Amino acid sequence: MKKPPRLPVGIVGLGIMGSAMATNLMRAGYRVIGYDVRARRRQDHRRAAGQVASSCRGVGRQADVVVCSLPSSEALLQTAAEFAASARPQQIVVETSTLPIGVKEEARQMLAARGTVLLDCPLSGTGAQARTRDLVVYASGDRRAYRRVVPVLEAFARAHYFIGAFGSGSKMKFVANLLVAVHNVAAAEAIVLGMKAGLDPAMVVKVIGDGAGSSRMFQVRGPMMAKGDYSDATMKLDVWQKDMTIIAEFAREVGCQTPLFAATVPIYTAATAMGGQQDTAAVCTVLEEMAGVRRRRSR
Repeated sequence: MKKPPRLPVGIVGLGIMGSAMATNLMRAGYRVIGYDVRARRRQDHRRAAGQVASSCRGVGRQADVVVCSLPSSEALLQTAAEFAASARPQQIVVETSTLPIGVKEEARQMLAARGTVLLDCPLSGTGAQARTRDLVVYASGDRRAYRRVVPVLEAFARAHYFIGAFGSGSKMKFVANLLVAVHNVAAAEAIVLGMKAGLDPAMVVKVIGDGAGSSRMFQVRGPMMAKGDYSDATMKLDVWQKDMTIIAEFAREVGCQTPLFAATVPIYTAATAMGGQQDTAAVCTVLEEMAGVRRRRSR
C-alpha cells in the first residue's frame, strides 16, 4: 500500500543547521515549508524541492509543527511575535537554537497566550553531522507536545532525549557545548604538538582518532585541522562566540567555576579575529602560530 503523505513541517532559519534539517525532513517524506530572511537561502531551499513562504507568519499559517533554527535572541522574539499573530490551534514550535533560557521563556509565554506550545530543543552536533542526520536533540517542555513531534525529530536526528521542564534542554546543551569548546581546542593542541615533533598531521588524525585519546570533536574537526582549510564551515567562529558567551553567563548564574572552558576563550577570540566566517577548527591556526609551526603548502 502507498503510504499517506506526511503533514507539512515548517522551518524558520535555513542556515547551516536549518537547511540540513529541511533536507532530511524532505528525504523522510515531509513537505517542508521554509523561510529565511536571506533570499539566497530561500532560493536554495526551493531548488532542493522545498516550499518557500514569504515570512515567518506564512510558515506558521501552513504548518502545525514548525522547527526554528535562529541566530539570535532578537530573531527568536521576532519570530515568536509573528507566530503569535497567526497562531494555529495546537501548533507546536520546536526551538533548536542555542540561546539564553530567559529569552526562550519569554518566547514561550508569548506563544502560550495564543495556544501555541514552544518546546526547548537544542541540538548536539555540527553542520556536517546535521547533513548526515547525526544530531542529538535535548528536548524539554510539555511532554505531550514532545511525544507528538517525535516522528519529526526522528526524521532529522539520530537520537532524542526528553530532559524535563522547559529550559532543561538548554541547560544540557550548555554542558555539551562546554565540552565541545574544550575538546576542539584540545584536538588542535594535540595535532600541533605532533606537527611540531615532525609528524604528518593526517597520520596524527588517523592514528589518534582510533585510540583512547580521541574525542568526537577530534574525529569531526581533526581532518580539517590536518588540511589547514577551514572555509567549509560547519560552525562559524562568529556564531560560536555567541554560544561561548551564553555558556559563560550560565556558569556564572549557577556559581560554577569552569577553568578549562575559560582557558579556551582567548584562543577562540584570536581565531575569530583572523576570520569569523571560518570553522571553529581554525583555532588550530592560532596554536600553530604560538608553537612556531610552519606548514608546507602544496602548489
